[in-house]
Amino acid sequence: MSEPIGIIAGGGQLPMLIARGMRKAGREVCVIGLRGHCSEAILEEADRSTTAGALRIGGWIRACRRFDVREAVLVGKVDKAGMHAPFRLLSNLPDLATINIWYRRLRDDRRSAPLLRAVADALSEKGISLIDSTTYIKEHLAEEGVMTDARPASHLMQDVAFGWGILRQTVELEIGQAISVRERDVIGVEAIEGTDRLIQRSHELCPRGNWTLLKTASSNHDMRTDVPTIGLQTIERMKACGGRCIAVGAGRVILLDRPKVIEAANRAGITIVGIGADGPGID
Repeated sequence: MSEPIGIIAGGGQLPMLIARGMRKAGREVCVIGLRGHCSEAILEEADRSTTAGALRIGGWIRACRRFDVREAVLVGKVDKAGMHAPFRLLSNLPDLATINIWYRRLRDDRRSAPLLRAVADALSEKGISLIDSTTYIKEHLAEEGVMTDARPASHLMQDVAFGWGILRQTVELEIGQAISVRERDVIGVEAIEGTDRLIQRSHELCPRGNWTLLKTASSNHDMRTDVPTIGLQTIERMKACGGRCIAVGAGRVILLDRPKVIEAANRAGITIVGIGADGPGID
């Protein structure tokens, strides 16, 4: 087995998918699980594992050094909304490394993207390189074109064509990674609440259903961190909330276990289409 590689793991299925891809490539998988966010399953999947606080970056660094990890990925869900709760820093017990990032490096801009870049820089200074989190799961990235058995109905593709330009503007402004559209009208825009809540809110605002979810990353998105995803839960929520089509950026969005996601979409009657760099076309 080749040199160890680290996963700084939040919640969800993505850390597990990446761990299996790493092991398939012959890497020794070392997991630093973020307490309160990571699953027991990812800790058990690892060759070696430990846990650390989500706001204790110094702890991440010490764990990587103990495991002799020089490359790592930072993936998985962290409750971003909770970071805006009263006394959020005290309740999460940050260490000095985190305090330095928060109050010195992020004095003027504390949005998610600058925060993640600052974390990557802090790790790099200690000899730990964050790598593209899709490196070991390329087969699970969205591809250009229709990925489901059925093609989207023409009115849904018209909504995709209408909404894609709007979505590209919102992601470049770092507002969110998804919007929902019906009959060329924007129903909802994702912000800090996440895609699942956007889907639920779209249902509440548009109970008639037959709407489209669009999701992608910005043109300069740092693929080392926070790559947008859709998974089986996305399909289940879309079905329950009347969504009929999902349009995602080809090579920019991860399908969490792509064969299973596409199979579930086919069963649910939901179409999935990957949009390339030139944008959507209607044929």
